[in-house]
Amino acid sequence: MYTYDLLENGCYYLIKEKEDSAITLIKVAVESDHCLFIQSYDDPTETEWKLKKDPLFDIIECLSDEKVKEWEEQYKSSQDAYYEDDEED
Repeated sequence: MYTYDLLENGCYYLIKEKEDSAITLIKVAVESDHCLFIQSYDDPTETEWKLKKDPLFDIIECLSDEKVKEWEEQYKSSQDAYYEDDEED
């Protein structure tokens, strides 16, 4: 078992909160003395505060900058598909 305290501010992680949960991509956006503000890239993107002592079942990996760029390209292109302009001039 791990805790959120092991995660670093500004980094992207693949995690499992519970043994039977799906793999989730998160980013630690803000760190305070006792909490972390987490952005979770599910559908839709969610944000929430977590106590540093809150449990995590597994921290699968911290994504490298290169992998984050690859993921962002895919994520942004899939987001654009939902927001295409359907108006005709």
